Amino acid sequence: MVNYIGRRLLQLIPVLLGMTFVVFMIIRAIPGDPAQVILGQLASKEAVEALRAKLGLDNPWYIQYFEYLGGLLQGDLGESLRTKQPVAEEVWPYLAATFELAFFAILIAVIIGVNAGIISAWFQNSWFDYTAMVLALVGVSMPIFWLGLMEQWIFAIELGWFPTSGREDVRNPISAQSGFYILDTIMQGRFDQLGQVLRHLVLPGIALATIPMAIIARMTRSSMLEVMRSDYIRTARAKGQKMFWVVYKHALKNAVIPVLTVIGLQMGLLLGGAILTETIFSWPGIGRYVYEAIQFRDYPVIQSGILIIAFIFVMINLIVDILYGLIDPRIKYD
Repeated sequence: MVNYIGRRLLQLIPVLLGMTFVVFMIIRAIPGDPAQVILGQLASKEAVEALRAKLGLDNPWYIQYFEYLGGLLQGDLGESLRTKQPVAEEVWPYLAATFELAFFAILIAVIIGVNAGIISAWFQNSWFDYTAMVLALVGVSMPIFWLGLMEQWIFAIELGWFPTSGREDVRNPISAQSGFYILDTIMQGRFDQLGQVLRHLVLPGIALATIPMAIIARMTRSSMLEVMRSDYIRTARAKGQKMFWVVYKHALKNAVIPVLTVIGLQMGLLLGGAILTETIFSWPGIGRYVYEAIQFRDYPVIQSGILIIAFIFVMINLIVDILYGLIDPRIKYD
């Protein structure tokens, strides 16, 4: 297991290096000049050229790339062209916000999706099975931006149950320490603010969880149906064990590997694909941070944001692979 983890960590090096190069080249293919965007359209050509030279944008692309790579190897993600702040310091609050939203969404998706898939397989061809699978199909097909707008209209504007946007009540701001508002409010004993944070999480969390929930439910049902036909399940039932324990103790344990794969992939996608949800609900996450950087041609922010998301995605896949062996002892790492 240790050798396997070591090999996988070493494999991260060429993957991340390749990612830095691909992202570097694609970003520079985006139309527009960062110096022109910073100074505005009315800036003189001399001022634009002077700013390009100051930012190093007049150097050949390979010199810019190796300068960026050299700083990256030293833990320096560069400096934002727009705010003049180090990206490493500036990015954390946005990353923490996306982590909090993605964790809340995947928690909803796993709890509801897995149980819906299990019950659908348990009562195959029942009204619950048909209803759950139709809802799962609708969930996969439903655009997040439409669902988010409908949530805001019904539950925020019409009913007034939840806020329409943001992470906190601006009239009662949170004293953030870690960047994770739920953790901060609990540590400070501010349970009134904890309620505010959870209320702000509900609508974007449900919108973001809809597609993963549907995919997890369908995969769980498919995997459970295959396992439920196994001989050892028939034996357990023949011994008189309660169906609940047969399903959740014996069948689920052997059906969880493909489900775990889907959960890992969806978690990675949530971290990098929450930009629509963050935009609709004005959630200050990493997706919105990178989106705004693209508008200003802020190269260091875009490169660092995408690289961080890619690193997290690969690490989640590594954790899922390790969990395989812990859940199913038949899986060996040679």
